[in-house]
Parts: sequence; C-alpha cells; structure tokens
Amino acid sequence: MNITIKGKQMDVGDALRTYVDENLGLTVSKYFDRALDANVVFSREAHNFRADLSVHAGRGVTMQGRADAADAHAAFDSALGRIAKQLRRYKRRLQDHQKQPYGEVMSAQYSIIQSVETEEEESLDHQPTIVADMPHEIATLTVSEAVMRLDLADAPAMMFRNRANGGLNVVYRRADGNVGWIDPMNSQESQTA
Repeated sequence: MNITIKGKQMDVGDALRTYVDENLGLTVSKYFDRALDANVVFSREAHNFRADLSVHAGRGVTMQGRADAADAHAAFDSALGRIAKQLRRYKRRLQDHQKQPYGEVMSAQYSIIQSVETEEEESLDHQPTIVADMPHEIATLTVSEAVMRLDLADAPAMMFRNRANGGLNVVYRRADGNVGWIDPMNSQESQTA
C-alpha cells in the first residue's frame, strides 16, 4: 500500500512518519490484503493537532477518518480507530459484495461549482464558475450496498444504479443524521397504479 504523509503548515518528523507507516499498514492489512493507497494529512488548529486519513481500499471503497487531539500521535490514533471501526462493522458485507459480480458501470461527469457571493454577480454572468471537472463511475448496487459505501466514504450523497429496478437512485445523509433515499422509479410506479 502506498502511504502519503503530509503536514499542512507544519513539519512531520521521522518518528511520526514511522509510527503512521507501521500502524496504518498493520490496521488496513488486517481487513484488506491489497489496499491501494492511503493519505494522511496533519495540521495544527489552535492548541490541537488534526489528523485527516483517507484510505482507498479497493474499487469504490474509500474510508475517511478525522480526529483532533493535543498530540499528533493521539489524533492519528483516534482517526485510525474510526476507520478500523468502519472496517470491522462492514467487513462481512464487503466480503459478500466482492463475491457478487459488479454488473454494468456507468460513467458520469462530476463537477464542483463555485458558490456565488452576491445576487448582482449572478445577474451579470449566467454561467456558474466550474472549479473542478472530473469523471466518476456510477456503480450498480443494492440500496444497502449504496448506504454502506456512503458511510465508508463519509460523503454527503451518492448516486447509484439500483440493482433491483435498473433506475438511477440517490442516497444522502440528512441533517438529522439519518439516510435519505431518492428512487424515481418507485414514484412512477405508484402514479400509474
């Protein structure tokens, strides 16, 4: 596994690099034999250190963990603990999912649009400013698999092709902490019935 360790406006020493390499590699290899890569970013915020971890364990499986602590080692341990907890929680489901065929994968374009500061600027230029534009795969999944990937990626929303009906669906994290599910196919079926 390729591990990238960076410091945001701080120097990451050799002792911390060695500690991260050993512990991250050991924890991830416990659950994934062939994890692809991991990124660790340390930063300093006021009196605390922040550790942001992102582990790309396989096709469509990305886990993220973040923690703050008074010590950089403790912040890393807390963030790694969150990732380990996610892996323990979903280990069986991930193994079952890998045994099933992936099916058709659809491609889409993912864009990040810059927010508009004032209404005056919006009226002058009708086209939004695109900050980033990148390809994204839309996998064919069951709803429970989509929720699992949403949790693992710690993402606010995820689009997928529903394995049950073939339609495009969205799962998203609601403000109350629950998961919402948008299925246009079910709404069309209820209107025709």
